[in-house]
Amino acid sequence: MIRFLVMDVDGTLTDGKIYMGQDGELFKAFDIKDGYGVKCLLPEVGIIPVVITARKSRIVENRCQEMGVTELHQGKMNKLETLMQVLKKYSELDKKEYTLANVAYVGDDLLDLQCMKPIKEAGGFVACPNDAIEEIKSIANYVANKNAGNGAVREIIGRLVK
Repeated sequence: MIRFLVMDVDGTLTDGKIYMGQDGELFKAFDIKDGYGVKCLLPEVGIIPVVITARKSRIVENRCQEMGVTELHQGKMNKLETLMQVLKKYSELDKKEYTLANVAYVGDDLLDLQCMKPIKEAGGFVACPNDAIEEIKSIANYVANKNAGNGAVREIIGRLVK
């Protein structure tokens, strides 16, 4: 049973573009449908949203707060290690052992493979936006019809909550 939906940010929840000004990152565009799925649909079925991203951004903090994501982990190059810490935390809280089989993961690029491969091997669920790189698409259980930042995460959530 899937208990966690782990999401990358750039190229998954956003279109992957980073808009930079002279003082750094200016803005990111998020799809409102993705946000509704995370905030409203996942809690209905007991799935905990988790964001693990290699970049750090105050914009992402704000968006996660709006979506009710309390498991936000930024600046994480070793995403698998971070995910294992999350599983351990909830295993202790719920007094039930959670493994990678309880995880659905949405990613788009090479850094996501470190989580996606072991999750798939453990019997979890891995998915990606339609515009993910080919290495990701080739291992995904599901490739969304929509591109990143354009409702792909909501489409994937729709499959999870059915």
